[in-house]
Amino acid sequence: MTGGHRRRPEDGVTRRGLLGLAGLGAASSAGVFGMWKAASRETPLVVSGTPTAPPSASPSPFAKAEGKLGGTVPFTAGKAMLGSYLGLDGMTYPEAVKLRRDQLGRDQRITHVFYAWEDRLPDSIEGMPETSVPMVSWRGPKYGAILDGDADDLIAAAARRIRDLDRPALLRWGWEMNGDWYRWGGARNDEDTDGYVKCFRRLRGIFDDEGADKVSWVWSPNWNSSPKDDWNRIDAYYPGDDFVDWVGVSGYNLHRESPATLFDPIYTKYSARKPIMITEVGSKDYGGTTKADWIRELGTYVEQRPAIGGVVWFDTDTHPSYPEHWRLDSLPDAAAAYREMGENERFSG
Repeated sequence: MTGGHRRRPEDGVTRRGLLGLAGLGAASSAGVFGMWKAASRETPLVVSGTPTAPPSASPSPFAKAEGKLGGTVPFTAGKAMLGSYLGLDGMTYPEAVKLRRDQLGRDQRITHVFYAWEDRLPDSIEGMPETSVPMVSWRGPKYGAILDGDADDLIAAAARRIRDLDRPALLRWGWEMNGDWYRWGGARNDEDTDGYVKCFRRLRGIFDDEGADKVSWVWSPNWNSSPKDDWNRIDAYYPGDDFVDWVGVSGYNLHRESPATLFDPIYTKYSARKPIMITEVGSKDYGGTTKADWIRELGTYVEQRPAIGGVVWFDTDTHPSYPEHWRLDSLPDAAAAYREMGENERFSG
């Protein structure tokens, strides 16, 4: 595994430090940091026993879609790919993959890896199962570094590396751009949402020019925006149907949010046009069976939303300076619930 595999913090802000400032507007770089802050509210939501059905306002899935759904990583009706970002304390990546295979009786269908903007993107991923699709989350710089053309050579080199994977791959550039915790977010780029759109399109154009034609492009906002100002609305960052293959969304059960609370806003807005992927998800443990219950609720939720074609768990206990173990086997009943979800025909994509 290349050195860029592990997700890294930015700007030196620790999760422990951020949690001490939660609700006071502290900035952070890690997506879960930002989601903790963005999800803060005076009265936490309580997860219900059964998820609500899709909102009546939701259009029919793919009613406005054009072309092949999902691009080179195709959407399959009735199926969802189940994958993970996998980083377990004291284990190499191949060792962690074997552990999960033994526990779950199956391999993950999506292998999620993180890379810094300056990193060499992977042309191979050691230990990745043969049947798995790589999803590369690639950090960004500030917009000017792309739009002035100075990064074109770096982008072209990255495109050639992904091309040399020689297999369909998901590329998730500049995720959670509607949060204020990453340098590529609109809040750190003079509220220039159009600048993000131009960057996304420029990257895709350079990748196309370099022959990286097995890439499916994932546009992946956070489930809600921070700040919650009109300029920072999620759809202001959308690059357009011609540039996006999958619409992703990050959402964690941090304050007893239901899956519907986390994911229905994106599902309602985009499922008529694009397949939906839950690109980062995890759940806190509130004691008892709460984590297992939430995993089962997530499975039921996905069964009720036919446009969802992928779910990617944040399966780790190594995230810097953060006490929560997002790993799916932090409790035996949570691991059992996840295995049940994986055995469901809906997750056989």
